[in-house]
Amino acid sequence: MIWKGNDSKTTVTEFILRGFSDTPEMRLISAMFFLFIYLFALLGNMSIITAVTNDSHLHTPMYFFLKNLSFLDMCYTSVTVPKALINSLMGSEVISFWECVAQLFLFVMMCASEYFLLTSMAYDRYLAIHKPLLYGVIMSRKLCAELVLVAWSSGAVYAIFHTANTFSLPFCGPNIIDHFFCDSSPIMRLSCSDSHTNEEVGFAVGGCIILGAFALTIISYVFIIFTITQIHSAGGRQKAFSTCSSHLAIVILFYVTGSFVYLTPTSRYSPTQGRLVSVLYSILTPSLNPVVYCLRNTDMQMALKKLFIPSK
Repeated sequence: MIWKGNDSKTTVTEFILRGFSDTPEMRLISAMFFLFIYLFALLGNMSIITAVTNDSHLHTPMYFFLKNLSFLDMCYTSVTVPKALINSLMGSEVISFWECVAQLFLFVMMCASEYFLLTSMAYDRYLAIHKPLLYGVIMSRKLCAELVLVAWSSGAVYAIFHTANTFSLPFCGPNIIDHFFCDSSPIMRLSCSDSHTNEEVGFAVGGCIILGAFALTIISYVFIIFTITQIHSAGGRQKAFSTCSSHLAIVILFYVTGSFVYLTPTSRYSPTQGRLVSVLYSILTPSLNPVVYCLRNTDMQMALKKLFIPSK
């Protein structure tokens, strides 16, 4: 719907989401597929949260961060997927203007918070491997809680800027978003004014956030790798590396997919590519986190066995 104001200018009051596919025949199939992925992500991340909470052996900083990561991933997927599924299954593709604003804000907040949280997890692994004798003193419960709080707060601050930067543009013409959720690039393409400045500002700030968090993560891993190479026994090196291999896999997967979206200028945005990459980092990556952490983590495997197969 487009509302006409007293100044004869029109203002968009709602948007139309294209959904997972442009082909009507494929929408139901894709919706059922992503419903399965979404439920798998919820079950996997909820299992990790429950297992870490119930098993006293996992009440350590590493698993505290993992539990928060799982909770963040549950929120992350729930911001976009349920609305897209409802639209696809019910045949209603409408999303109100303010609902779109809220969805973009929450999605960007979760996404940015995950970058900061992954950085905190890298710092945790650095202390555990590089300074094992001081690890218990430095990485206290208070510091863990503060790092998580900073991650969420920083994500919220960036989301406020990113959302304001996107919706400060006037929208008075087409209102069809060529995406399955409200993301900044396809929204900016609908603006009826020149969005070049907003695109450049968003690209610069987003780049600083992503590259800054990535640089801190890389610095942590440089020290980690250096420390591991100094360990004389092969078993010791393998054990040290196994404690951070799962986190490293998630970091690579999340940064590679996310950078394709937020480090690509809007002028080069491709709707098909945007949807594909968004599926990877907003749906598949959160669903793969439990799998990655459980495949190589014996403690987590044992905790999940206790959860689902309680001993008699």
